[in-house]
Order: sequence, then structure tokens, then C-alpha cells
Amino acid sequence: MSGLLALLDDVAAIAKVAAASVDDIATAAAKAGSKTAAVLIDDAAVTPAYVTGLRASRELPMIWRITLGSLKNKLLYLLPAALLLNSYAPWLITPLLMFGGAYLCFEGAEKILHSVFPHASSDVEQDMTPRDPTRLEAARVAGAIKTDFILSAEIMTIALSVIPDTALWMEAATLALVAVGITAVVYGTVAMIVKMDDIGLHLATTAHLPATRAFGRGLVVFMPHLLAILSTVGTAAMLWVGGNIILHGVEELGWGWPYAQVHHLAEAVAQAIGRLHGAVTWFVTAFCAAVLGLGLGLLLIPVVTKVLGPLIAMISGAEQKPH
Repeated sequence: MSGLLALLDDVAAIAKVAAASVDDIATAAAKAGSKTAAVLIDDAAVTPAYVTGLRASRELPMIWRITLGSLKNKLLYLLPAALLLNSYAPWLITPLLMFGGAYLCFEGAEKILHSVFPHASSDVEQDMTPRDPTRLEAARVAGAIKTDFILSAEIMTIALSVIPDTALWMEAATLALVAVGITAVVYGTVAMIVKMDDIGLHLATTAHLPATRAFGRGLVVFMPHLLAILSTVGTAAMLWVGGNIILHGVEELGWGWPYAQVHHLAEAVAQAIGRLHGAVTWFVTAFCAAVLGLGLGLLLIPVVTKVLGPLIAMISGAEQKPH
């Protein structure tokens, strides 16, 4: 009997340790998730553009495929890579993040350039767009997952930076919890946004109360404007996040002058205005990062389109040739 009691006492002690570990993981995950809020907004703003213009019945399946791709990005690729780099090559994390930030700058700058100065390459891109709805959907999903990879890398790196140094399994569990929670929040929000016009149409045609039908009609009218705003915000977010990654990256690599100048300018503007200090500082910093991102992206456009573009096309063509 005494042996059984001792065993039960040991089990209770282990359970207490496990409960404390779970609580520590949840606390660390919540703290890490709060630090990535800005990137979450960017992710939620970018994604709806990938599912607009297709059949309404395909919107939720596309979002589900993007969600699965995002989880795969975070759990299968980025989580192990982040843990390995943090343990064996932490000096590589910043350059890799800067590479991803440069890619976001390129994408944002390219969208702005093609909308302001349409030219022949835009027509070529439209001609190259798959006319088959199935292929178009696959291309859209692949593009969304590719963009998600960059934003997810930033999210996972930020999360890892605020997690205290603990056992490897606790860091992995915390990052996994952050990955699943953030993905659910982002793509759950995206699903609500893209289906809101269908909800409005349903209310406008089936609701019994006149006020409810009017609300539904208002949703139908408002949602295209909201999607257009989100598309603009998504493009700006690419530039802001990309520029911000570059600013922090060069500071981490030892050249702190660019970030210091942006910080001093933001503080000076906030003090001059005298109100909403935190909001003004954030806005000025984000604006400067976006300007930097736009400039870098414009410089990268000829490099990517003239050098990398043909190389990627050649590789893709080789993969599509029948064997």
C-alpha cells in the first residue's frame, strides 16, 4: 500500500510539473502572438486579393487550401528551421529575413508600378494568366502561400525572439501554438471578409424585417469597396513590413544609422504635434519604412524581371515538358 501511495504521489508531482509547463507555454505563446499583431494585420489584408474575381463557391475552398499551406509553411518548414538556426547558426536569421523583406518590397513596388504606369509587360502578364478556372485557382493559391511564407517567417522569428530560453521542446511547443493560433485568427478573419457579401445578399433576399434587408443590401454595396481598400492596404503593408525588416536587419548587422534617423524623425514629429504620441510615432516610422520599401522594390524590379524572371520561366518550362 505504501508503494502505491508513493507512486500516486509521484504521478501527482509529474502532473503538477506538466500543468505548470502547459501554463508557461500558453503564457509565452500569448506574449509572442501579441508581438506579431502588426504582421497579422498585413497578412489578413493581403490574402483577400487572391480569392477575388473567382466564383463565390470557390472562395472558402481556396481559403482552406491557403490555410493548410500556411500551417505547412509554419509547422513543417519554418518551425524546425527557426529552432535549428537559433541553436546552430543564429547569425543567418537576420540575412534570411532581409531577403524575405526585399521580396515583399519587390512585390509591393511591382503592384504600384503596374497600376500607375500600365505598360506592355502588364499585357503580357495578363496573356500568361491561366484562362482555365482550375489552373487560375491553383496559381492564386500558390501565390498566396508563397507570400504567406515570407510573412510567416517574420511571425515565427518575432515569436522566437520573445520566447525565453528554455528547453527545446518547450520552445517548439510554444512556436507550434503560436503558429496554429495565428493561422486560425488570420484566415478565419479572411473567410469572414470574403463571404460577407454573400451574407448580405442572403439577408437582402430572405430576411423578414425591412431593416435587416436594408442592412443586407448595404453589405452587398459596401463589400467591393472594402475589398478594394484591403487590396490597397495589402500593397502598402508589403512595403511597410518589407522596409521595416530591412531597417531592423541593417541595424542588427551593425549599421544602425538608418533606423536611428527614422526613430529621431518619428520622435520629432510626435513632439511637434503634441498629441497621440504613440500613434504618431508608429505612423511616421511605418511611412518611412514604406518609402524605403518602395525605393528598394523599384530598384529590384529590373533585377527580378530581367534576370530572375527568365531563369524561373526556363525552370518552369523544363518541368512542364513531357518526359
